[in-house]
Amino acid sequence: MKYLVISDMHGNWAALRTVLRKVRRKRFDAILVLGDLVGYGAAPNQVVEAIRGLTGRVVTVRGNHDKVVSGVDSGDTFNEAALIAARWTSEHLTHQNLQMVHDLPQGPVPVDEGLSICHGAPIDEDKYLFSDRDAATVFRGWHEPVTFFGHTHVTSLFSFDPRRREIDVRALSGEGTLDLEDGVQYLLNPGSIGQPRDRDPRASYMIYDAVRRRVRWFRLEYPVEETQQRILEAGLPVMLANRLAAGI
Repeated sequence: MKYLVISDMHGNWAALRTVLRKVRRKRFDAILVLGDLVGYGAAPNQVVEAIRGLTGRVVTVRGNHDKVVSGVDSGDTFNEAALIAARWTSEHLTHQNLQMVHDLPQGPVPVDEGLSICHGAPIDEDKYLFSDRDAATVFRGWHEPVTFFGHTHVTSLFSFDPRRREIDVRALSGEGTLDLEDGVQYLLNPGSIGQPRDRDPRASYMIYDAVRRRVRWFRLEYPVEETQQRILEAGLPVMLANRLAAGI
């Protein structure tokens, strides 16, 4: 079984389009979408329609921006720029696309035996996983061997070896490959397609081969200026455009 894993598109059509073109000749048994299709970016309809149009098996969960945009959550915890973008997105999504975003399921969602997906954390869909302490909280109550999550916009890995009682935390920069160990539990973040925050502005995604138990992560350059121009033309906060070029 081979999976394409994507997350946090955030209305950035230029970035998602670039990734989908790159992988279009590859065969996947499923595409895993970890939430936040919308928010921040100014091309939400294009992103939602692209996800709706994916062929084959697609497993998706909702993100926190998806919830606010579709009215599931009030957005009281959002900063001003995020809330402005969420309200703009709510007004500009078509009825059909808004309904799809509203209906996205809450994570965690099982994909196949030993594999699940969520947005923030499997114990709390809005929780950010940054540290070994964050991971320890999850590992105490969650025992799925492999879980993919998003939300932080940082390509990363958390693992727990119950034999040695050790938690390993790694930031995964650039591109690379990791073979998963038997008996070790993993939380894996593919990073963000639409708004990376690890000071690398390139779109980020993962491919997981469950037979080989191998994870590969990739970065792709995309026309950042196209996304920036859309944001500015929409009248959204300038900082939402500026941060894309710096990957912050």
